[in-house]
Amino acid sequence: MKNLVIILSFLFAATAQSQSKHINTKKGYAAQGYDVVAYFNGDAKVGNKRLVATHEGAEYKFATQENLDAFNDNPDKYVPQYGGYCAYAVALSGKKVNVDPMTFEIRDGKLYLFYNAGKTNTLELWLDGSPDKLKVKADKNWAKVLGK
Repeated sequence: MKNLVIILSFLFAATAQSQSKHINTKKGYAAQGYDVVAYFNGDAKVGNKRLVATHEGAEYKFATQENLDAFNDNPDKYVPQYGGYCAYAVALSGKKVNVDPMTFEIRDGKLYLFYNAGKTNTLELWLDGSPDKLKVKADKNWAKVLGK
């Protein structure tokens, strides 16, 4: 029985690791600790370390209990696209590029995060390009990243 518990624990840990492998957890949390539900209200808010949920092996922080509850009710509605990596970079090259969590877009009910440093704001490049075409490219490239 003890061996079965050890094996099951190992399998659970391996599954969580493989799921979170493609989620940007810079600073220890998905979306760098920003509240992914708050983005849908137009706000980029840092979450509270006392309000945390785990989804697909990654931890998410929330600014309010209401946002935590909303996430727990339907996490797939709120998780950032492309594992929380820069949507523009995924579209252009299929690369996982870190983001500025203050630079985001909600498009068709989905959260997209973008790199923004120095003179490069990829959200502006995304919007200046054709976001719908870039999204199609990003979806295809992300499937390759995931090995699908």
